[in-house]
Amino acid sequence: MSEHSLPVWFITGCSTGFGRELAKLVIAGGWPTVVTARNKNSLADLVESAQTNTLALDLDVTDASQVAAAVKAAEDRFGRIDVLVNNAGYGYQASIEEGEEDEIRAQFDANVFGLFALTRAVLPLMRKHRKGHVINITSVAGLIGFPGSGYYAASKHAVEGFTDALAIEGAPLGIKATCVEPGPFRTDWAGRSLKQTPNLIEDYAEIVGARMRMTAANSGKQQGDPVRAGEAMIRITETENPPRHLVLGEFGYNAVTEKLKERLALIEKWREASLGADFPKA
Repeated sequence: MSEHSLPVWFITGCSTGFGRELAKLVIAGGWPTVVTARNKNSLADLVESAQTNTLALDLDVTDASQVAAAVKAAEDRFGRIDVLVNNAGYGYQASIEEGEEDEIRAQFDANVFGLFALTRAVLPLMRKHRKGHVINITSVAGLIGFPGSGYYAASKHAVEGFTDALAIEGAPLGIKATCVEPGPFRTDWAGRSLKQTPNLIEDYAEIVGARMRMTAANSGKQQGDPVRAGEAMIRITETENPPRHLVLGEFGYNAVTEKLKERLALIEKWREASLGADFPKA
């Protein structure tokens, strides 16, 4: 395979977690790779051994000027972007009632609006080459709302709906779209990267407070392996028909399949009310 035919990757949030482990694998595979973080100095070790094939950039996805500059730098260096991995983002826990406006908006700026902006900036390149794959790292919480994570789940649900539309719009142009939905993985998500508003309302202590304590207690002990997750992400880029959903980890698989079965059963149970909402047929 010639260097020109190798897919060019653009990965956000490479300082830790999924982004870092995926970047290591992609770089080791010899693919041209753009790695980004809010401070590119944290990526020095990633690019050290592959400087001719790797570009490290400062990128805060909530900064429109940095988004535009990063995409231009990638195009100037490699000519195109074939795989965009929207990984940058973080978790926020609070009860719905105790959620703080500033924290909620900051969460959506990073997890949703920043992802939207970067995707819009990359799509013209993919459309020009009639080729591309957008991989959005959402979460099991993008399909299920868990107590204590309502606002985080809302941000990931938003990306799921966005990706549904993108998959349909992009298909005739050779652009594919996948959401990767991890369950608990051994990353910094539940550790230093997690933001929380403490649960102080006693009425929520047994459901929200308990879940927040459980999240903290399990940090670093999760069953999910981010390296194997990265290998799975690479695998879907190498298939002609990648999945729209890629749920990762046993917990995630079990939780999502059970939720979807439950949801379908409820919809079927209320079928008569659903169909009865139309005007009567002539």
